Amino acid sequence: MIGRRFVLITVAALLGAGCHTLQTPLQTPLQAPPPVRLTVLHTNDHHGRFWRSADGEHGLAARKTIVDGVRAELAAHGGAVLLLDAGDVNTGTPESDLLDAEPDFRGMSALGVDAMAVGNHEFDKTQAVLERQRREWSSFPWLAANVSRSGQPAFEPYRIFQRGPLRIAVLGLTTEDSARMDLGARHPGLQFERPAASAQRWLPRLKSEADVIIVLSHLGHYPDGRHGSSAPGDVELAREVSGIHLIVGGHSHSAVCMRDDGARAEPHRPGEACRPDRQNGAWIVQSGDRGRFIGRADFEWRDGRLELLNYALLPVNLRGAPPVAEDPQMLALLTPFADSGRTTLSVPIGRVTGHFDGERASVRHRPTNLGRLITQLMQQAAEADVALVSSGGIRDSLREGEVRLRDLLQVLPFGNRLVIVTLDGRELADYLLAAARKTPGSGAYPQFSGARFRFDGAALHELHIGGAPIEPARRYRLALSSFVAAGGDGYPDLRRHPGYVDTGRTDVALLRAAFERRGVLAAADFEAGTR
Repeated sequence: MIGRRFVLITVAALLGAGCHTLQTPLQTPLQAPPPVRLTVLHTNDHHGRFWRSADGEHGLAARKTIVDGVRAELAAHGGAVLLLDAGDVNTGTPESDLLDAEPDFRGMSALGVDAMAVGNHEFDKTQAVLERQRREWSSFPWLAANVSRSGQPAFEPYRIFQRGPLRIAVLGLTTEDSARMDLGARHPGLQFERPAASAQRWLPRLKSEADVIIVLSHLGHYPDGRHGSSAPGDVELAREVSGIHLIVGGHSHSAVCMRDDGARAEPHRPGEACRPDRQNGAWIVQSGDRGRFIGRADFEWRDGRLELLNYALLPVNLRGAPPVAEDPQMLALLTPFADSGRTTLSVPIGRVTGHFDGERASVRHRPTNLGRLITQLMQQAAEADVALVSSGGIRDSLREGEVRLRDLLQVLPFGNRLVIVTLDGRELADYLLAAARKTPGSGAYPQFSGARFRFDGAALHELHIGGAPIEPARRYRLALSSFVAAGGDGYPDLRRHPGYVDTGRTDVALLRAAFERRGVLAAADFEAGTR
């Protein structure tokens, strides 16, 4: 009896001791992993602005000073930086264009860019130039998951970056607007998948390989998804595809800076706070264009969640903002490039009185005197009845005073050729209707001369060519840029039309010849009239 009691007491004691031993670690919770600080710096739509402007603004040398300062700040406090660019490095300044953007890509490499989305203007160059830009001058990957050639990816779809314990997937997407460009001769066989479909296809893989998913997008930011005649952008992507943490965007040249009431804030206004757009759980950022701002988004990764702590668009030597010193090493790299084209580009061509308006906010919304000048020169050179260009091909104004070759190349940087197409009256009326339907604000918006009409949103009324009502059976000569004639910006492709003739003369050559003939061009002589 005593032995049996002893055994029971001993077993109970052991069980009690065992329970106490198991309970000890439960009373001391496991240490949660510390939060990870991540700062995403971002730029987009650089467009050849490797050097500071005539007003001393922007430029890669000042940009490097800011980026290096943020990196030093984060390193001192245990944070990490990811520097992303959302594409369109090409096309915009004569110095860059003459050098195939070599200084831009070399400068971005020296800046330490981690990855770039492929922009539609990367296709402005030939395939040989693109490959040199990509493989020789860029130390960072060009990402585009939705671009293929012969069924194979044309670019790297995504890249995984490790920042401390954090794995970050960056998926590249390129706008379907690229497919509207005349790519056949320069980039045969390219195919563009719908970006949202491509993102849906890649997302399961990214979720298995990374903690944070960033889309590096050259799609455009259109408030509330109202994209008009442009291809769908970042808002539409975020609404359709769940699971994206951050979209770093470009293409629409938007400084995405939202107030709490949903209205756009002014990022350059001192003291005005702003935040990115937010759609379906994804933050959407974009930093304007031409290197005016560097976007800075400070995040914290904690317990499997990415939280935005702070957001700002940092001005790069904008007038009225604190001055930023230019990095001497970047200046040493870029100065020979800046010097090399100055002699050629400084050749005087003529003079302008008044102001020929080619500003984006003007020329993409209404007829302007510069649009009238360009199309009238085309019409005269082609002996055409009507001339038309899409406003996206006009990139700057002609200002009063002496005009140099540099100025002409800034206005018309794409080297488009003059094309003539002979159409009957019915075909011409259909073509002008297609033009009238282009959304104001888009690069497709037409500038033209020789035609007048009233458009009610569905049909053309009172259509006159050369001052007379259009005749359905009569033959008319239509002058176009080679870009528009090839179906660019969604215009009808006329290259197979039997009346198609490519003159080989560039738009810049026509404008230069006008200055050489006249010496002085007066803006008042080309004021835009009513359609």
